Amino acid sequence: MNTENKYLKLLLGIIFDLIGYASFVVPWFAEVTDIVWAPASAYLMTRMYKGKKGKIAAAISFIEEALPWVDVIPTFTLMWFYTYVFTSKNKKDIDKTTIEV
Repeated sequence: MNTENKYLKLLLGIIFDLIGYASFVVPWFAEVTDIVWAPASAYLMTRMYKGKKGKIAAAISFIEEALPWVDVIPTFTLMWFYTYVFTSKNKKDIDKTTIEV
């Protein structure tokens, strides 16, 4: 994957997290907007991250957005870090171990 696409996903993830968080600006408006945003965020997550990993992240995103008062969790940004920082780092470590054996 090229780095432009990688950082575009990070930018989009931050924007989507801010959209989810923005519903806190007006009291009780969050619950109304979450009815629309919860399935939308799940759909966007499956489009950004393919396969089993994307489906699991979409389910977590849907639940997080549908539950009251937990919209502050930056699900998209956390998924980006999981995908491109933590998983990539572990994969490199596993590759090094395999080469050494």
